[in-house]
Amino acid sequence: TVFNSLNHDMTLTEFKFIWYMEYSHRMWGRVVGLAYILPAAYFWRKGWLSRPMKGCVLALCGLVCFQGLLGWYMVKSGLEEKPDSYDIPRVSQYRLAAHLGSALVLYSASLWTGLSLLLPPHKLPETHQLLRLRQFAHGTTALIFLTALSGAFVAGLDAGLVYNSFPKMGERWIPDDLLAFSPALRNIFENPTTVQFDHRILGIASFTAVTALYLFSRRIPLPRRTRMAVTSLLAVACMQ
Repeated sequence: TVFNSLNHDMTLTEFKFIWYMEYSHRMWGRVVGLAYILPAAYFWRKGWLSRPMKGCVLALCGLVCFQGLLGWYMVKSGLEEKPDSYDIPRVSQYRLAAHLGSALVLYSASLWTGLSLLLPPHKLPETHQLLRLRQFAHGTTALIFLTALSGAFVAGLDAGLVYNSFPKMGERWIPDDLLAFSPALRNIFENPTTVQFDHRILGIASFTAVTALYLFSRRIPLPRRTRMAVTSLLAVACMQ
């Protein structure tokens, strides 16, 4: 029914492209899982893992399996009939955000673990400025994570198609239908206009926070490695 009403002009070649995109994503996810689990089992059997590292490896491998389960749960939502989705098949934006969020956590934890093993920690004096910088960095991390999750809601609702002008949304700074849904809390997660508006605000806030973090770090004597990390963060924020 969906094919006849929406995609009746799709060619076999176009369908194969979509199918192979999904198939490749699933296969790549399974390769990632094997790249975690097989070496971990080998190193564990050889006795090369310390007790803390064993806990870390178990957590990472568990997160890999959980990520795959979330992916299946997300795709399953796209096969369910939704009378309020205007006959357009789409996955749940909530499950999409959960799938993306768990992937970001897995990637960040893997990177943190790898760098902790490869690079010895710096022994720096716990000054007031350094503590503030660390707190600022943690807050910026949380803000960036929230911005990425809001992007999943934009993708899940096709909210990026609602307004294509910036910085205004259409002719207004604050669109009329920002709080069109009732109760009001639904707008944050289900109203495409509100979702796009929130993502814009969070994106601007994240870029501002990264810039402020960089400027604040310039006032503190930091190791070269830390300065490179902060500078790279600013460069990636500008690129994004």
